[in-house]
Amino acid sequence: MKANIWTVAEAKAKFSEVVERARSGTPQTITRNRKTAVVVVSAEEWERKGRRRGSLAEFFAVSPLRESDLKVKRVKHNPREPGL
Repeated sequence: MKANIWTVAEAKAKFSEVVERARSGTPQTITRNRKTAVVVVSAEEWERKGRRRGSLAEFFAVSPLRESDLKVKRVKHNPREPGL
């Protein structure tokens, strides 16, 4: 077993250790049938990875397509039936 890779059985038996290692900043990989099943990370890391960076308007403002000559044809009526 590598220091950060566990089988499900090993992770069950040493769950507290898996959690402590993840909390210390090292993601812990848990495998099932020799394939990665899950990765345990600290709550801090989870929140950091999920944090939104900027707004949608900022994203479009820095898009390389902003200065392109891309033309988008707009539909002026609702092409769907009501209630769909």
